[in-house]
Order: sequence, then C-alpha cells, then structure tokens
Amino acid sequence: MTVRRTSAVIAASLLGALGSPALLPAAAQAHGAPSNPVSRAYACGAGTAQQKSSAACKAAVAAGADVADWDNIRVANVDGRDRQVIPDGRLCSGGIAAYKGLDLARTDWPATKLTAGAAFTFQYAERIPHQGSFRIYLTKDGYSPSRTLRWSDLETVPFATATDPPLQNKAYTIKATLPKGKSGPHVMYTIWQNTSTEDTYYSCSDVVFAAAATTTSAGSSTSRAASPLAAPTDAGNPTAAIANAAGADAAPSSGGAAPSSSPPPLTAASEITSTPVLAGAGGVLALSLAAGAFFLRRRRRV
Repeated sequence: MTVRRTSAVIAASLLGALGSPALLPAAAQAHGAPSNPVSRAYACGAGTAQQKSSAACKAAVAAGADVADWDNIRVANVDGRDRQVIPDGRLCSGGIAAYKGLDLARTDWPATKLTAGAAFTFQYAERIPHQGSFRIYLTKDGYSPSRTLRWSDLETVPFATATDPPLQNKAYTIKATLPKGKSGPHVMYTIWQNTSTEDTYYSCSDVVFAAAATTTSAGSSTSRAASPLAAPTDAGNPTAAIANAAGADAAPSSGGAAPSSSPPPLTAASEITSTPVLAGAGGVLALSLAAGAFFLRRRRRV
C-alpha cells in the first residue's frame, strides 16, 4: 500500500470515528438565568463582587452549588410537569445535586428591592439563545425565607408570561406589572421551558417589596405638626405679641375709621413723654408761691 493510500485510509477512519454520535460534541443548548431581579445562581456566579462574596453565596458554594455554571440549572423532558418532577425544598436547584446549595433557607440572599403594583422590566441573561416560553411566579403572602421553598409557597398562577420575548443586550426582556399588596421578602420563581430543546430551566430570585405609601391619619398629623412652622403664632413669644399690638394701633384701618380707644401698652417711650408734663406743673406752683410772698411783703411795708 502506498503512503498516499495509507493516509487516505487513516483520514477516512478518523472521519468515521468523529461522525459517530457517541464522539461528536453535544449540540449547543440554551443557557441562562435571571439577572433582574438577580437570581441566586447569577448573583453568586456572575454578579457583583459584593454579591459573590456575600455570606449566603459562600454558604451555598460550601453546601454544593456549582456557581461557575450559573446558567445551567436545567432538567430535560419535564414537558410542563414541573410540580411532579421537581421536589419540594429543591425548587431553586431544580432538584439537581450540583446546585443544592441554592436551596438553603436563608434571610440574607442578595435581593432586589421592588415596589408592589409598579411596572417592571424582567431580564433573563442568556448565553446561547433558544426559543421557549417563560412563566414567572411570586410567593404567597406570609412566605418566610427561613424555610426552603415549596410549591405550596408559590401562587398557582404566574403574574407574568412570555413566549419568545425579545433578546436585548444579551438578555431576554419581559415587561410586566408587579402584583399589588405585596410587602417584605418574597421569592420570584422563573420557569423557562424551551421549545427548541427538551430542557426546562428553574431560577429563584430573592426580592423585597417596599411598604406601600399610605394617606392615613399619620400623614395628617405630620401636616398638622408642620403647620405652626408655616404660620407662627404669638403664643410663647411676648416680644412678638408686643410688636404686633403696637403695629396694629399705629396703622390706620382701610376704611379710615378712628383708631381704637384702648390705651397703648406701657413702654419706656410713653414714660419719657410724660416727664415734661410733670416738670411744667412744678414750675407753675413755684411761681404762685413767689407771687404770694411778694404781695405779702408789700402789704407789710404799707
């Protein structure tokens, strides 16, 4: 056999081996996880330095959470049977042992602050895009993060759904309105069921709803407390009271009526004004006495 023929045979053998399904690389699968609100897997694997170094993320890794593959929490051939396939207490890991650390019941997971009833843009970070539908659930009122997540903790109906949403800035974008009446800590649970693959993805995002603003008596009392500052009174301020009274007596009325007959308040200025009057009276008395003495002396001479 010539060298050329031998090379051809070897090449054909290699191509045949590579063509074998057992040796070919697996077809690219969809990968992703929610980035807003940030999911536990994304926060610990691709989030900020503060999120990745958080106590919750460190505990998750120690308990078993392959956060380097934060986008790979997927289960094949579920076909919508999520509640039958994924066991209680294992929802955040999708029941996958490599991610069981994400199921830890903790109150310090990196969380996103939300406002109940507000418009919200959900973002699902994606590495390899595929077709599929999203279902986004929230936990029921009374949910406690101190226990692992169960199916009974979730509302039975998703508050947002989307099929093949637009991919913007490497993230699927879904616009929705958050449920009203929510407050405190909750979990947003996202299920992404692919239609171009056999996989379904599961994610837990910890969120905290701010308390709704109210217009109760507390608000009214705040307004009432502020009103003295807006319109101060003379109570407790004698100087202001005296100044206001003096100004009222000095100013003429708009109708030209006579001023009030009530005496003005006693001030140092009124005392000074009365001093010349007392001095004049004393002068008249002295003059009268001198005149009387003059006439008396004249009668004695006569």
